[in-house]
Amino acid sequence: MTSYPLPDLAPAFPELWLAVLGMALILVGVFAGKDKASGLLSWLAGIGFAIAAVLVMMGPEGRVVTFHGLFVTDAFGAFMKVLVLLASIFALIMSRDYLEREGVVRFEYPLLMVFATIGMLMMISANDLMSLYMGLELQSLSLYVLAAFKRDSVKSTEAGLKYFLLGALSSGMLLYGCSMVYGFAGSTSFDALAVSLAAPAPSLGVIVGLVFIMVGLAFKISAVPFHMWTPDVYEGAPTSVAAFFAMAPKIAAMALLVRVLAEPFGGMVGEWQQVTWFIAVASMVLAAFAAIGQTNIKRLLAYSSIGHVGYALVGLTAGTVEGYRGVAAYMAIYLFMTVGTFSVVLLMRRQGRMVEQIADLAGLSRSRPVIAFILAAMMFSLAGIPPLAGFFGKLFVFQAAVKAGLFWLAVIGVVSSVVSAYYYLRIVKIMYFDEPAEAFDRGIGTGLTVTLAISFAFTMLFFIVPGVLLDRAGQAALALMP
Repeated sequence: MTSYPLPDLAPAFPELWLAVLGMALILVGVFAGKDKASGLLSWLAGIGFAIAAVLVMMGPEGRVVTFHGLFVTDAFGAFMKVLVLLASIFALIMSRDYLEREGVVRFEYPLLMVFATIGMLMMISANDLMSLYMGLELQSLSLYVLAAFKRDSVKSTEAGLKYFLLGALSSGMLLYGCSMVYGFAGSTSFDALAVSLAAPAPSLGVIVGLVFIMVGLAFKISAVPFHMWTPDVYEGAPTSVAAFFAMAPKIAAMALLVRVLAEPFGGMVGEWQQVTWFIAVASMVLAAFAAIGQTNIKRLLAYSSIGHVGYALVGLTAGTVEGYRGVAAYMAIYLFMTVGTFSVVLLMRRQGRMVEQIADLAGLSRSRPVIAFILAAMMFSLAGIPPLAGFFGKLFVFQAAVKAGLFWLAVIGVVSSVVSAYYYLRIVKIMYFDEPAEAFDRGIGTGLTVTLAISFAFTMLFFIVPGVLLDRAGQAALALMP
């Protein structure tokens, strides 16, 4: 009888901690009741995320593989996990006032975020196609429910259903790709695949399997042409959930895509680079033009997120240390820009009711000058205008593309960025130059005050010490290289 020694649990302490926390919070929620438990669970979940981030930063140095090759920790995983946990904390803070005002306070909300976050951390540390799929599905199942969390809303229910159906389709394609790779390469382990696929001419079956895997992961990051669910889900889901979708799952899925292509399929750069080149260009171009005609702020931000995924993919397409560093730095900057933007969207309320039309922002500079200035700063940063943080994010990935000889990809990225500046600056024009619409409700909760202040400070002051983030991102990128 074969015996298996107990794996080293230390590298997975953050995930184990959140799993134990999640099960404990279920018991608290059930026995305390909906009304009493919701606020308490939100606080406990936020503290739990903070403790998990500390555990990640205190984790073992170097690359450590455990759970019989299924789980890996390294500098890249630690960097991206901290971003995911920060995104989850921000999303919880932003959600509290919104849920109370919309009358959908239920203790399941922070629980679903906890289990979704566990799935994201598992995705980032996946070292096998099986653990990749398990983490992805744990995240996805929680997100399906969150999208439809506002059960009395037809749009929210529709968003959850669309997300579920298209997510199931993408999961099926991902599994088919995994089976093809396993059938032709003989293993699901990333380490074994990296060795067996280092040959100069991989089999056609492996290439087909890789394409299907990339299709499944492209859906998760909303890359064109697998983006069709994003505008509808962002518009229909509760605004706080849309904010969460725009941050944590995007970062985790991008980290997973980078790890999959850089490690097990690192020897097939020539094959997968063609695919990432296409989806990067398609994402940047479609988002730049499709967002122009949008009238709903959440749909516009959905297309904006698609475009920013395209910019991040420019760095991935380079297939170099500089490219991976650019992706990591870009996702960190994107996180803070998204936090600030959605914090303002959550303030768009009249007579106790959420409004979502871009025209509702008309004259905001006169009724709420501070909020208008913060949103203008976020729009300029998202457009990539110096010296704001968004400019540096695009600079890092475009530099990596140029160094890798992908000049046309960088040119298309710059042109797309110029086009996309139109719809960002249009919002600024509406706030500062259009006739004022009815003023938004006064008052801003403590949570949104915190998220606005942090995101604004990061966006405005990043140019002073960009090297700190770039050094961390560089260390993360080096961990992916053989």
